[in-house]
Amino acid sequence: MIRSPVEQVFREQHGRAVAVLVRLLGDIDLAEEAVAAAFTAAVATWPERGVPPSPAGWIITTARNRAIDRLRRESVGAAKLAEAALLHGPVEPDEAGPVRDDRLRLLFTCCHPALSSATQVGLTLRLVGGLTTAEIARAFLVPEATMAQRLVRAKGKIRDARIPYRVPSTADLPARLRSVLAAVYLIFTEGYTASTGDRLVREELCIQAIRLGRQLLELFPDDPEVIGLLALMLLTDSRREVRTGPDGELVLLADQDRSRWDPALIAEGQALVRRCLARNEPGPYQVQAAITAVHSDAPVGALTEWGQIRQLYDLLLSLTPTPVVALHRAVAVAELDGPAAGLALVEELALDRHPLAHAVRADLLRRLGRTGEAATAYAAALAGTENAAERAFLQRRLFELRATGTAVSATGGAPSPPPPGSSWCSGGRATGQ
Repeated sequence: MIRSPVEQVFREQHGRAVAVLVRLLGDIDLAEEAVAAAFTAAVATWPERGVPPSPAGWIITTARNRAIDRLRRESVGAAKLAEAALLHGPVEPDEAGPVRDDRLRLLFTCCHPALSSATQVGLTLRLVGGLTTAEIARAFLVPEATMAQRLVRAKGKIRDARIPYRVPSTADLPARLRSVLAAVYLIFTEGYTASTGDRLVREELCIQAIRLGRQLLELFPDDPEVIGLLALMLLTDSRREVRTGPDGELVLLADQDRSRWDPALIAEGQALVRRCLARNEPGPYQVQAAITAVHSDAPVGALTEWGQIRQLYDLLLSLTPTPVVALHRAVAVAELDGPAAGLALVEELALDRHPLAHAVRADLLRRLGRTGEAATAYAAALAGTENAAERAFLQRRLFELRATGTAVSATGGAPSPPPPGSSWCSGGRATGQ
């Protein structure tokens, strides 16, 4: 899919532009408004005048000018002071501290302890990741209106409590780290399997999340969960180029050409997993990275060590006892003990609003020859899926099932580990890797 230059810059630079403007303005709403105005101006002028040499710089400068215009219109004392700071202050940060990158700085600011954990992550996804409110709502399995209210309240609390936008001190960083890790991984998972749109993958989000992960490792080189998160993202991202076919169709893990997985990312990720194992301090991200490493060890899907994967899911479930983790463990059980054993576990889970749960259930029912029930489950999965590539896959499976009345050919595929405490995950037998 060919994107316009404005869309490309928006996807790649929106988070950075907002982060820079928040630092300059100290006002999240004004920063978002100014950046939105800058992109609106780009849509109006770039097609006629051409893309500027530094598109991101153009957006940031234009956004700053729009903010200055608004402050001038307000023409009050505080606004004049802010305008002076904007006119004469540096665009690049000059403050000392452990966090230098604007996006990483904004990420830690969003994860202020005055906000609830869920609010911290949601606000980070909106401001740093550039996700829409609908995408964030899907990540938390809540209605879009509910998430919109949460984000408005969060920004209001930051404003009313005068929570400063500044570099956290070294002593403050660890207390905010867990929410930061969750937000980074949710940015990655939205990139790896987009919740909406025509493309399965949003590469710019994967790249941004991995960049943030590397910066976090520089800040916390001895934190095993930071190491584990980066390993997990690298190993998962090694498959990105072969997850879709020439026409954008979804390619399941079992059908991927593993010779085309990125060997450099696999080697780096596996080395990080070995660092985690040597520490013997297991945490959710480390265990998920180990699961992904087991998949990367198998030259073909048939040689996957499912027994080891089930043991790792047992450990993950003890660390993160959520229905989504249990769903993925059920898939591993099905590979070892058969679809009936996996289905029995899936039926116990309260995941009626989770399309992946319906898709997994549909696949297990299909394998058991219960085609009518499988078709109903595939239809339920389709009703909750908004990504075009995933919808096309589910529609094809449903059509084959209804047309033949018999089990379609097995497609296989292993679950991709879910983010701890989150409802969103990508992959699975029924939806692909």
